[in-house]
Amino acid sequence: MKNVVIVESPAKSKTIEKYLGSDYKVVSSKGHIRDLATTGKYGLGIDIEDNFKPNYVAIKGKGKEIAALKKLTKESDKVILATDPDREGEAISWHLYDELGLKDDNYERVVFNEITKDVVINSINNPRKIDMDLVKSQETRRMLDRIIGFRLSKLMQRKTGGKSAGRVQSVALKLIVDREREIQAFVPEEFWTIEADFKSFTAELEKYHNKKITIHNEEEADQILANLSKTFNIEKIEEKEKIKKPRDPFRTSTLQQMAANRLNFSSSKTMQIAQKLYEGMNIGSETVGLITYMRTDSTRFSEVFVNDTKTYIKDNFGEEYIGGVKASKEPKGAQDAHEAIRPTSIMRTPESIKSYLSTDEYKLYNLIYIRSLAYLMSNAKTLTTAVSLENNGYLFKATGSVLQFDGYLKVYSEFEESEEKALPNLKDEKEIVAKEINKYQHFTKPAPRYTESTLIKEMEALGIGRPSTYATIMKTIKDRGYVTIDDKKFMPTEIGFETTDKLQEFFSDIVNVKYTADMETELDEIAEEKLDNIEVLKKFYKEFAPLVEKAFKEMEKKEPEKTGEKCPECGSDLVVRKGKFGEFVACSNYPTCKYIKKEIKEEAKVAVCPKCGKDILAKKTKKGKIFYGCSNYPKCTYATWYTPTGENCPNCNNLLVTKNKNVICEECGYTK
Repeated sequence: MKNVVIVESPAKSKTIEKYLGSDYKVVSSKGHIRDLATTGKYGLGIDIEDNFKPNYVAIKGKGKEIAALKKLTKESDKVILATDPDREGEAISWHLYDELGLKDDNYERVVFNEITKDVVINSINNPRKIDMDLVKSQETRRMLDRIIGFRLSKLMQRKTGGKSAGRVQSVALKLIVDREREIQAFVPEEFWTIEADFKSFTAELEKYHNKKITIHNEEEADQILANLSKTFNIEKIEEKEKIKKPRDPFRTSTLQQMAANRLNFSSSKTMQIAQKLYEGMNIGSETVGLITYMRTDSTRFSEVFVNDTKTYIKDNFGEEYIGGVKASKEPKGAQDAHEAIRPTSIMRTPESIKSYLSTDEYKLYNLIYIRSLAYLMSNAKTLTTAVSLENNGYLFKATGSVLQFDGYLKVYSEFEESEEKALPNLKDEKEIVAKEINKYQHFTKPAPRYTESTLIKEMEALGIGRPSTYATIMKTIKDRGYVTIDDKKFMPTEIGFETTDKLQEFFSDIVNVKYTADMETELDEIAEEKLDNIEVLKKFYKEFAPLVEKAFKEMEKKEPEKTGEKCPECGSDLVVRKGKFGEFVACSNYPTCKYIKKEIKEEAKVAVCPKCGKDILAKKTKKGKIFYGCSNYPKCTYATWYTPTGENCPNCNNLLVTKNKNVICEECGYTK
């Protein structure tokens, strides 16, 4: 039988099969096929006593796919494992190798940094074997996350109102909570500024008798104004040519940040769209991957792309616009396994394929294309002017700049912000008269709350988490009700504060930035064969296990919230409890009294469907869990686990729902 190529994504498999021809059958594993079991001690799926031996089982629902893959690979001449080019992809290849019973002489491992015909064929012609050091690094990360996540989540559920905790998730939440407490404790300080307003520019007071001046109150500001005349002496004019360099190509984190700031995309949305652009899009004459792999720490480009782009720049803008390849500073803990995120062909301009893309796909592709093109263009040059103005011993300063050569700004100007304006030519003047001189009151401000963009930037700078994890972390802390979103900014909820405080009370040595960053470094060193993964796990567990045991014994349990109602059967208080399927109201006298309030009747109308206008009904799953779905199913698939309020979101018209006592929109994140 023909050679079998196994990739992760069905969309990718169709694209690649067209490139390889009839000798290859390309199939998809649809991601991971196995994961740790939830059996054994604490349900970890790990035999800690037997050197942390993992117990892997097929993921629920993957049985038929595994059986089909086994049949296919047994009938094939060769199996080529072509999962994603990162540690997670390497681990998926190893799980396939192990589960399918492959042998070293009948399998190969290849990676595709981009889904284009030349790259795919070149990769097929240059195979390797599975890198077990990368697999060990991923496996160690998975076991650490399972141990910490399962044990701390169970602790939080039993003792607090929190639903989960995690190795990186809880540190990210701590950053948000710490920032909120800084804001709450911040005491604003008053200060004033004085500006001289001329016909075409303004100058701000900086010094008095060459010493920096701070104006604390209005009385001081008025005293200074009384000492000033409207005539200023031009003391000094300085002109300096400045070079403005293009920004580095996109890494995963910087793409997420820019897409959040410029396109208002969540990190999850950015990665979902980038995944589609990478896997392959139909653009009329061909199906091709439009960008390189989107999970990367690297800021380098291939030599082929650099040369092609320089030719494109010369042909379209002129030789003077060709820039050099700059040496970029890699982020802390960068894994330079493949290139930066870039278009697979510089000739595939955004406008030329716009008709084949959705609006959001076009926006993201355009952002990646322009950033990549600009990086290989020449520097911009500006002439910066600084004018010093003297008035009775007070020194004012004004700055401005003139663009002398646009360079990379020829294509990137819409993404650059500059508030500097050109100053008039004052070289032949000795003095200048102000139209008016004004005072302005200000107050110092605390550090701003984190947005998705700034939190990802901070996490990367601190060395916690990895490109593939940022989007999931952002989504988890929102879904768990630990934060709400106000004007795109994270605000911790009461549960967010409580969970963080309890974790810091008992796990401050582990749930902190340094420990988490150091663990990332150790995982990198496992991948580089510098550390033994079992020794890393043993060292961690020796410290972690006693802390967990102590917390289970000593952490004070939060009393359930009273509803204000009495139990109709025994007269005790009714309280809000948490069960497997969410919150419910029951008697506080449990287990003596087992009364549970029946809040909702199945098939009761609760709202109008935002998609088709039919009724939204309360329904039950086979296990009795209440959810809300459209009565027009299966024609309309709208459904939610949370109680609809009957109101519509003012931003996107989706239904507002009640989640963790907050009224939110699941579609756009609006919080009422």
